[in-house]
Amino acid sequence: MSEVWFYHLQRRPLESALPKLLELSLARGWRAVVQAASERRLAAIDELLWSYSPESFLPHGTQRDGDGETQPVFLTLGPENPNRADVRFFVENAEAAPVLADPAAAPAQRAILMFDGNDETAVLAARAQWRTLKEAGHQLSYWRQSEDGKWEKQA
Repeated sequence: MSEVWFYHLQRRPLESALPKLLELSLARGWRAVVQAASERRLAAIDELLWSYSPESFLPHGTQRDGDGETQPVFLTLGPENPNRADVRFFVENAEAAPVLADPAAAPAQRAILMFDGNDETAVLAARAQWRTLKEAGHQLSYWRQSEDGKWEKQA
């Protein structure tokens, strides 16, 4: 079973937090999958990862680009895991339980569900996913941004 971390975005938006977490994942030597729930969000993340920093970019691709198995970061709307990811990020309330139940789609190390704490719909969806994943037997952790934007594990 995958370890599942819930990241409660409060001080920084997804567009600021996701690239940093992907950088940390790649620095560990991990491959990543980012799963969104809409084509619009996926296209925005695709553009973001090329342009979020003037000094660098995050190498990534989508199914359109082909060669998914060679991509350090693969962006998707579905359960694909062509790069055999170590970590899988679920954004925009993408449903984690069906993916984590499939050994071919689940990440090798960790799943991270990122949700906007300023959006009541997103908070309710995250709570529902927490209950579902807990009932399925996953080890869950809850992380929240501190005043200075760093991630802190909560009890």
